[in-house]
Amino acid sequence: MMSDLLPEPVRSRLEALYAPIRFGMFAGVGFVGATVDNGVLVALVELGDVPFLPAKVVAWVIAIGVIFGINEAWTFSTYGATSVRGVLARLGRSYLVRFAGFLVTLAIFTALIEFAGVWYLLANVIGIGVGFVVNYTCESLVTWKVHRD
Repeated sequence: MMSDLLPEPVRSRLEALYAPIRFGMFAGVGFVGATVDNGVLVALVELGDVPFLPAKVVAWVIAIGVIFGINEAWTFSTYGATSVRGVLARLGRSYLVRFAGFLVTLAIFTALIEFAGVWYLLANVIGIGVGFVVNYTCESLVTWKVHRD
């Protein structure tokens, strides 16, 4: 079998990522986060007359806080120390690792708007969708360290 050819640390991480229930929970939380992200983005752009890029950054920061809180309490509730220090450490890691997903989202968001003329809200949804895979992998392995279970 191909998985037998992989080194144990790689194999254990891949196996930890394959968790259909946790993946579904993460996707559900991601949907909530995308709704918050899009809501803040629309409010800033349409009501606040804020340009797309700064509005996207603010929307992302707020959405990630919401996503972290729900994931901490629900999706990954059995992982990590429950102390204030443990939660704050995971929050810091979450913002750091999600920054990779944000860069993917932002690149797609900007390219679709600037070069393809896609409506900013659709560009945001597409970018969030692509960044989702990066976020699931990084959050699972780096923030909550599910492979250590």
